[in-house]
Parts: sequence; C-alpha cells; structure tokens
Amino acid sequence: MTLFRATVVDTPSNPFTGGRLRSDDDCGLLVQLGVITARGPFETLRRVHPDEPVLDLREGMLLPGMVDTHVHFPQVRIIGGLGLPLLDWLDQCALPEEMRLADVDHARGVARDFVAGLVDAGTTTALVFGAHYAGAVDAMFDAADQSGLRVTTGLVTSDRLLPEPLLTTPDRARAESRELADRWHGKGRLRYAVTPRFSLSASDDLLEACAQTLAEVPGSVFTSHVNENLHEIREVARLFGGSAYVDTYDRHGLLTPRAVLAHDVHPSDPELRTLAARGAAVAHCPTSNAALGSGLFPLRRHVDAGVRVSLGSDVGAGTGFCLFKEGLQAYFVQQLLGEAGLPLTSAHLLWLSTAAGADALGLGEEVGVLSVGRQFDAIWVLPEPGDPLAVGLANASSTDEALSKVFALGTTSDIAGVWVGGEQIAAGHWRRPGRP
Repeated sequence: MTLFRATVVDTPSNPFTGGRLRSDDDCGLLVQLGVITARGPFETLRRVHPDEPVLDLREGMLLPGMVDTHVHFPQVRIIGGLGLPLLDWLDQCALPEEMRLADVDHARGVARDFVAGLVDAGTTTALVFGAHYAGAVDAMFDAADQSGLRVTTGLVTSDRLLPEPLLTTPDRARAESRELADRWHGKGRLRYAVTPRFSLSASDDLLEACAQTLAEVPGSVFTSHVNENLHEIREVARLFGGSAYVDTYDRHGLLTPRAVLAHDVHPSDPELRTLAARGAAVAHCPTSNAALGSGLFPLRRHVDAGVRVSLGSDVGAGTGFCLFKEGLQAYFVQQLLGEAGLPLTSAHLLWLSTAAGADALGLGEEVGVLSVGRQFDAIWVLPEPGDPLAVGLANASSTDEALSKVFALGTTSDIAGVWVGGEQIAAGHWRRPGRP
C-alpha cells in the first residue's frame, strides 16, 4: 500500500448537469494493488495507517489521468501538415504515411513514438484509431501492453475509394479482426475496437461485417468518423442513396453505448436524436477541426440533445497529444460561437478530458475520477519554478482559477508523474523500460 498526499482535483459528477469541481488541498489517497481504498484528509488517513509509505506530492496538483477518445496511431510522424481541408489532407499527408505501415518494422517504430507521445501528455487511457494492416495493429497492441497504458484499438477497414494497398474485403476484415481480438482483447489493460475508417470508404457489406465482429467480441468498442467535413458528408449521402451520415452506421446496429464517433461538426437534429437514443458518444477534436477548417463544434446542440461528448486529440491533423491544449481549444471554439456556444469553465474542461472519456469508453466505474474503488490512474502537474504556469498557480485565488491556468498554460513538460493502476509509468522525462 502507498499513501499519496496531494492537492487532488477531479470531477465526480457532470458539470453539464450541475456537477461541481471537487478539490481537497491536503488530501490522502490510500492505494492498494492499484485501487484507491480510502480518500480523506491526509492527517486522518495517516493516523489510521501510520506505517504505510507516503508519497508527498503537495507541491503540485494531482489530477485523474487524461482520457483521449480519438487519436490516430499511424499519424504521429505527420503532425503539422497544415493548410489543407480534410480530403486533400488525407490524400497528401495521412494516407501515404499509413501505407508505410505495411512494413512491420516501420510500424513498430511508429508505435513506440506514439506510445511515448501519450505518456508524455499524461494520457493514461486512449481509444486509438489503428492501422489498415493487421501486423501494424499487432505492433500497436504490443507497444501499449509494454507501456502499461489502457488502450482500446483495432484494425482499420475500408473497401473502396482509398488507395488499393489500404483496401480489404468484408471477409478478410472480419477474419483479421477476430484474430487480433482473440490475441489481445482483454489482455491486461487492452481492449478491441471495431474500426471502419468512415462510411465514405466502407460499403454496406463491410459495415455489416463490422457489426458481426462487434457482436462476436463481447466488450469490444465501435469507433469511426462522422460529419467532419461538408464535402465528405455530401459524398456519403451520394454513396448511400441520400442517407444521413449517422444512419449509415445505425442501419447496421453499430450505434450503441459502446460506440464513439469522432468529430460530428455538422450534425442534423435527427442525427443528434439518433445518437442520443442509442447512447453513442462523440469525440470532439477541436484542434484538428480548426487546423483542417472543418468548422466549429456545436457543443450546445449535443448537450441539449443528450449526446455524450468527450475529447480527442486526433493527432495527425491536430497539434499534438496534450489534452490540456484540446480543452483550451474547445473553450475557444465555444467562445467563437457566441450565443450558439456553450461557455465552459475549468470544471467542464477537466470533465471532458477525464471522466467524460472514461464514461464514453465504458470505463466510468474504473477510471476518470480519483474516488474510492477506482483505479489509481493519475497525473501530477508540477511546473518548473519560474515557468508561466508555476507563476500562475502561485497567484491563483481559487482551485477553479488554478485549474483554468493549467488548461491555459499547461504543456506536457509540466507533467511530473504518470500512474496507471497504481504503477508509476513515467516521472518527468523518464519512462519505464519495456520488458525484454
């Protein structure tokens, strides 16, 4: 057992429905076998457990580990391809890079870079958009397993419109997905995600094969893209006889509480009602949406419709792995929308970055907050002396203001420690070495 002593900040209830930020300035968290078994004033817990080792983290702020619900593994090396709309960016930047992952040795290197990026950013749980090649997805699972992160990922499938090396067939997609799921789903902290790239590149036959895989792998997750770009939406409607984008997935039974669709920048009201009725979640990727000129995310419409929303970094079309940056950009987007926007506080940003993502991934009873009974997945925010964030925290008049400064000024260099399941997987820029 270990007794952690820290200023602990989390969001145990949804701020969009009246929940408030929870903060304890001198909090004790007793962690046993990776699980928080007691929480309360440090001195109270110390009297009850006088002999347990203490890890004193009071200099900074202890937050739940970040939860990223949409992040592309193959795209880590192409971050910064600015100046293009979505479909042009795919053709010129993303898809050529993704074809390189046919080389498994290359894929292993990309997977190592990708996992290092997650850890540096304090992302302890991620829904990872995988690769079109089974060998590359295998490499991703292996890297995630070695890192200790909670990762849900899977084979990306398409059977039309993309370059031929990225295409598959429904039967092959189902067979390769099942092989990967049999090998990795439920191993350690890993789970399988059924992942058609988007219905633009997936026929009804392929989507039906995805639905079969989802049914055959209990506890698996469905993820894809939706309503990101207006031209893309028109093309999907043309390919599916005028259907709404959301309906192309729903007709195959793919939209359930285990579904997370990325972007949804341009939804119709009927589509929002469908997402809410099915319990599906949306991963909002604000820096990517801005970089590609896709549009401003209508958060208020999603919340009013009862659609669950979390954050994703996207990575390739975004600006990095850091969910502090995504939270800040989400705040900017709502400010730019004016009366149509939904003003966000620091509590909203922390919720979107942690507990909302855990809920979207079906892990809300395990991670996302630092409560008794949850896994100890946490990050320690501790800026260097003289850093703008350090100055801001020293002069904050409240926890809410301090947390706002973390989102406004925080970077990956301000994360001094990362724990998953009670295991410290990073401290500063040191990473736990992988297994031999």
